Amino acid sequence: MKINGLLREKTAHYIFYMGIIIEVMLVLIDKSAYTNPIEGQIFRLTFLLFFIKVCLTKYFFREYALIAFFLVLGAVSYFATGRNEIIRVVMFVASCKDVDMVKCLKVVFWVTLTGCLVLVFLSLFGILGTMALTQDYGRGSVETRYVLGLGHPNSLHCMFFMLVLLGLYLYGSRMKIYEFVVLFLVNIGMFLLTKSKTGMLVTALAVIFAGLLIYIPVLQKKIFIYGLSMLLLAGCVGIAWGAAAFSKELPYYDALRKFDRLLSDRIINLYYGSMSHAGTLPTWTLLGVTENEYYFDMGWVRLFYWYGILPAAIYVVVLALLIWELYRKKEYMGILVLDSLFIYTLVEAHIISVYLARDYTLFLIGMHFGAMFHADKGVGRYFWQVPKALFQQKLTLINFAQKD
Repeated sequence: MKINGLLREKTAHYIFYMGIIIEVMLVLIDKSAYTNPIEGQIFRLTFLLFFIKVCLTKYFFREYALIAFFLVLGAVSYFATGRNEIIRVVMFVASCKDVDMVKCLKVVFWVTLTGCLVLVFLSLFGILGTMALTQDYGRGSVETRYVLGLGHPNSLHCMFFMLVLLGLYLYGSRMKIYEFVVLFLVNIGMFLLTKSKTGMLVTALAVIFAGLLIYIPVLQKKIFIYGLSMLLLAGCVGIAWGAAAFSKELPYYDALRKFDRLLSDRIINLYYGSMSHAGTLPTWTLLGVTENEYYFDMGWVRLFYWYGILPAAIYVVVLALLIWELYRKKEYMGILVLDSLFIYTLVEAHIISVYLARDYTLFLIGMHFGAMFHADKGVGRYFWQVPKALFQQKLTLINFAQKD
């Protein structure tokens, strides 16, 4: 029996990592010049792999109840919108149980870094993708910006930011001051290639914030750092609502119009960028609709537009619970990841997508899933053991009632 248990655990472990690596590869393929004709089928494969991992993992009763609740939410979302991302997310998060998520994120980091470098070299040798794009980037003139095989200058700086952020989370606590300076300078060099203001600024903020957290240790345990994350989360949702509500009136307010120009007209384009005014407040629905499939930046707005107000609100609540759990465990580098992604998602929608491996918040949720909901107590059971356990529990209650 013990040998079977160890074999089951090893099998679950390998299946999980197979799913993770495939999901990361899907992100890299999406960033490349190659069009994946079987992407949907591969999503089904990774869902199946994570489902098998769940079947081979023991959970507590409350964890099963949570998984069931979120799967029902995902099913409702699927029937309302035709999108299956919530179901896939729930299965992935559940499959993170009993996995060393720091080790998992190291795999994500090194596979992503290796894949990006491969795409860069393929573009340099003219095999796949281009080195640069020459076009009008909305500034009234034609200019050349580098993409290095990643499709768009913003995508190049985006992947650089995501790698820096994950690298800081994994290795930042051991970094020297000069290494932070080098990262900061490399970020400036990347900006000279891409001219991506958002990518440059949010990467700089992440590096500075990480340095402050590491070299001023008193900040690591201060509740106000975690409280600011709560306020930032609420502020992002509020800004998304404001952008969606007032996009139409923006041309009549000079100060806001100037601010929006710094964002490359992202707010005004919510209303004037499509015939359906996709992303504006009237297009937000309770559970989402199949018609809401338009792509735009501003990730927080896209979250509510694509998936509906209720699922998006539940996701925000889960993020708030995650922040509280990070405070309880004083996991300050997790706050670095969340705060950086919260800010970045105001302007870009990189993590609001069909690709699970883009969104590092999901890995953090998976790491703390049971504890966040106080569901990590009791006796762990495989799913096929649950009916028998419930039956025995019912018999115990009946016997107890009869004795009374």
